[in-house]
Amino acid sequence: MAEEPKKPPMGGMIGPGRGPKTVEKAKDFKGTAKKLIKHYLINYKWKLIIVIIFAVASTIFTIVGPKILGNATTEIFNGLIGKLSGGNGINFEKIAQILLTLLGLYTISTAFSAVQSFTMTNVSQKLTYRLRNDIAKKINRLPMKYFDKKTNGEVLSIITNDVDTFSQNMNQSVTQIITSICTIIGVFIMMLSISVSMTLISLLILPFTIMLVRIIVKKSQKYFKAQQDYLGHVNRTGRRGLWWS
Repeated sequence: MAEEPKKPPMGGMIGPGRGPKTVEKAKDFKGTAKKLIKHYLINYKWKLIIVIIFAVASTIFTIVGPKILGNATTEIFNGLIGKLSGGNGINFEKIAQILLTLLGLYTISTAFSAVQSFTMTNVSQKLTYRLRNDIAKKINRLPMKYFDKKTNGEVLSIITNDVDTFSQNMNQSVTQIITSICTIIGVFIMMLSISVSMTLISLLILPFTIMLVRIIVKKSQKYFKAQQDYLGHVNRTGRRGLWWS
């Protein structure tokens, strides 16, 4: 009969048969990041450069779009005012040209976004494949005393859940960081070109937004770590159930 998994206490997660333990942070985050860049990401530097270029271009075209759409709105407004004043009215040919230009910009932006997304997915999948192969080779070289301290579920969680999490973050976070930085810079320039006073008012709200985001990230980070630990616990109890069933 399968053993029912115990619910982890609020203060931490269940360890390998030793009761509750606290969630630990990475021992050497900077060293791990440097090793990841040096031994893995450097092999895909040209693809990553393509991702950066296309992500920046896609963001620029997306930011310029509303500015051009504003020109169409201005043209309609001027046409209505001119019609009331006895003029020629709305110039639909000019508006059509503006809208076609806008359509072309958004089409190019979508194409660039698709290219960078496809390239980033390709890189993350190849990295996942290499990581799993290297982990499998490493496990075969580990001494037996390592497996006395670690459960099957914890080892399985490292190979599957942790690598999957890294792949998802690599596929999504990198492009989001690039596009977010470009969007902030581009929107700031556009705002200055429209109204300096409104831009300054918007900047006054930023410190409060940053503080709120930092609080949310600080509170939620421990739950993400606890989730990964509990997945290892679930895998451990699941394998025991299959063994005894």
